[in-house]
Amino acid sequence: MIVAGEASGDLHGGNLIREMRRIDPGLSFYGLGGGRMKAEGVKLFADAADMAVVGLTEVVFKLGTILRVMHRLKISLREERPDLVILIDYPDFNLPLARAARRLGLKVLYYISPQVWAWRKGRIDTIRKSVDRMAVILPFEEQFYREAGVNVTFVGHPLLDEVRKKYAQTEAMKRFGLKDEAITVGILPGSRRSEVERLLPEMLKACRILMEKLSPLQFVLPLAGTLDPEFVRDILRQFPLQVNVVRDEIYDVIAVSDVAIVASGTATLETALLEIPMVVVYKVSASSYAIGRRFVRVDHIGLVNIIAGRTIVPELIQEDANPERIASEVRELIVRRGKAREMKAALAETRGKLGTPGASQRTARIACDMLAANGDGGRP
Repeated sequence: MIVAGEASGDLHGGNLIREMRRIDPGLSFYGLGGGRMKAEGVKLFADAADMAVVGLTEVVFKLGTILRVMHRLKISLREERPDLVILIDYPDFNLPLARAARRLGLKVLYYISPQVWAWRKGRIDTIRKSVDRMAVILPFEEQFYREAGVNVTFVGHPLLDEVRKKYAQTEAMKRFGLKDEAITVGILPGSRRSEVERLLPEMLKACRILMEKLSPLQFVLPLAGTLDPEFVRDILRQFPLQVNVVRDEIYDVIAVSDVAIVASGTATLETALLEIPMVVVYKVSASSYAIGRRFVRVDHIGLVNIIAGRTIVPELIQEDANPERIASEVRELIVRRGKAREMKAALAETRGKLGTPGASQRTARIACDMLAANGDGGRP
């Protein structure tokens, strides 16, 4: 069984499955994921796009779907008795699955750690009792888990293998309908419907402000595979602004941008690896934010800043994630070239802290070693 509940987990899950099959072509998989995992032959019980939410209160609207899928997977643990359970991030769903698997005596590999170092540290006890191996992707996580008594390995960050451009700058600009002489602003509103609904209008309003202060400007939006294009276009139609929407070329879109407005999450690290100056924005419901503030114990929300241990890129959270503040921070990066260069240099430093390429291969070896330890290589 392999379970990923979000777009980034689906990406990394697909890569992991491919590497595991290179080691053992006879393996079969089922579980929860998206298009990437389905393309690798996983029998999906549900689509990850129907499960992803942002915020503590927003989950209520999808609770019925989430509980139904959880029930089906728990039943399958008893009936299928998979040789290995691989859980990818998505902790509020996956940790209960880990406990269920442990009660049945099944082996559990957790790939991409829950951020217990940031909040709800009590979950470390569940991990220690329910997870056989942890494969973590952030450098400081290995020591954190080892000190807590968890069998853990730092495998490096999987995005080091994934984030790369396909096209030269000139070709990419032409493909995306962009002009060489204009300043290009990338708009990355997230991969979940709820966060796009909340953030994209604020980003577009900020772009309108920028248009009044700077010229020539052009805007480009890489469309996440988990989003319905028509849903995004319905939001765009509400604003008198020309935005080039591009599907399936996210890294090339980011790479042609002079500056990017990025929803907090995996995209901030993808943008950092391409060394594009950015402004990070984050907004959830007022109730989710009020609850989260009581428990979160980190100084930053952006992965780039967390990894660096300092503020490299500006973070605009909740009320600060408004059009005026977003536009002001973006304008600073466009007008003050020295500030943008300093940010690019700092972003380049973060790459060196993420280990070396090959995270999927290293995690696949761990998984296949666990299967081999079962005595049958994982085959029925």
